[in-house]
Amino acid sequence: MMNTIWIILAVISILLLIKYFKTKNAVWGGFSIGAIIGLIVAVIVFLIGNGFKWSLIGKIAVVGTLIGFGSELLTKISYHLKRRNSK
Repeated sequence: MMNTIWIILAVISILLLIKYFKTKNAVWGGFSIGAIIGLIVAVIVFLIGNGFKWSLIGKIAVVGTLIGFGSELLTKISYHLKRRNSK
């Protein structure tokens, strides 16, 4: 069950990355930071002795992408509300 959730989130993340491919935005920034943090955490887990976990990098990158998308949504909502209130 838990793997199914991560597969669904990964597909959503990939679709978001494709949709926001052409411009610099928070979605790609979240993915990049998530991948970097995931790599750091995976190396720490490896050094502790639990083995190197590639899935950990992917999961943290997916979470970073979704957080970046949330940031993009908040920016668009803020812009829309500001424009609506100025009329």
